[in-house]
Amino acid sequence: MTNDNTSTAPHENPEKDTSQWVTGDEPMTGAQRSYLETLAQEAGREVPEQATKAEASELIDQLQQQTGRGG
Repeated sequence: MTNDNTSTAPHENPEKDTSQWVTGDEPMTGAQRSYLETLAQEAGREVPEQATKAEASELIDQLQQQTGRGG
């Protein structure tokens, strides 16, 4: 007999506010920069050179909405 706890597992990952990120003040990652450049090109915007991880995440969210990408 197996114990299937999938019905009690959370269905969504909770999102922490970017202002509460421990590493939010670090420079954005290479993956963030690459994705931002793609989104920014589609949106006709520029990627800030010195964005932090938190700023990059917020900008990704904005550009996803603007371009229709993302969930």
